[in-house]
Amino acid sequence: MCKNPFLFIPCFVLLTSCFSNSEPKGHTADLLVSPDSSRCYMATTIPSRFSNADTTLHIVEGSGIDQVNMIKVAGGYFLMGSDEFADAKPVHEVKIDDFLIDEHEVTNGQFETFIQATGYVTVAERPLDPKEFPGVDPAMLKPGSAIFSPPKEVQGLRNHLQWWSYVVGASWRHPDGPNSSIKDKENYPVVHIAYQDAEAYAKWAGKRLPTEAEWEFAARARTSNPMTYYWGNELLDNDRYLANIFQGQFPVLNTKLDGYVGTSPVKAFPANSIGLYDMEGNVWEWCADYYRPDYYAKSSSDNPKGPADAYDPDEPGAVKRVQRGGSFLCNDQYCERYKAGSRGKGEVNSPTNNVGFRCVKDI
Repeated sequence: MCKNPFLFIPCFVLLTSCFSNSEPKGHTADLLVSPDSSRCYMATTIPSRFSNADTTLHIVEGSGIDQVNMIKVAGGYFLMGSDEFADAKPVHEVKIDDFLIDEHEVTNGQFETFIQATGYVTVAERPLDPKEFPGVDPAMLKPGSAIFSPPKEVQGLRNHLQWWSYVVGASWRHPDGPNSSIKDKENYPVVHIAYQDAEAYAKWAGKRLPTEAEWEFAARARTSNPMTYYWGNELLDNDRYLANIFQGQFPVLNTKLDGYVGTSPVKAFPANSIGLYDMEGNVWEWCADYYRPDYYAKSSSDNPKGPADAYDPDEPGAVKRVQRGGSFLCNDQYCERYKAGSRGKGEVNSPTNNVGFRCVKDI
């Protein structure tokens, strides 16, 4: 585990620049904060490490059997976006055609079936290319992924390195580090998934990743109700949490009021009105769209598929795709990007332990 990035040079290269611009939500005594949490929705935006490595070419499209219920989402019109977040403005009307969507996030069990059938190697498991780290001892370049590691105390909320660690050996097989496993967690969402990992699975299953418009239309259960959350305007229902999010003092203390500290099994929380589970909280979900914060101002109104390329002014050189739904680390104290209409973003080759996906299929 990389606690001190200067002791493990790759960890420093991968993580340091990624956290400097994150903005906590709310006010604390020891720091001046922004009213927008536009960078806190995702664990990290680790710079691309594997841009030239791709093992997807041998996968035969539609060759896999993906045993999961899919919900038919009848097409229609809805108001997309949110006035609460700068990159989700303006709220605009969008038309969506019929499609099918997985009722829950892809699980460890489903992903393991894919791996056994194809021999695919995920981004987090691939060796790091010494050419991308000139001057670093190749023996130090070991595959791994970023894991949320809550500290005992923090000095403000701006420095994400206080609670994120690059862990050698962390992957979908070992979600909490090399000594962990997915045994007895077959029904939990698969994590440490980079964009191309999700795309490869979808191809094998004869599916694809959702556009963010499809994702939001499904999360809103085909409505345009101006709700705070996808389930309504109240966080709790008779003192019961309706999603796996963070309770307590972020990041040092999770009081586990929703029953979970990390990920929860799929379908552990109530489905929305069209039968979809975990459309908020648990793990962030990859969407097919490139991310640009200004895209909504010029988005197509007919089945939008996102911009032609990616651009994030916080990290202009990074290729990012949209992520949706928030994760078990979201909360109103620090990260509100699980709320209705909000957007996330992730560098395409940056796996973490709070990012997964679900698939859709054309009808």
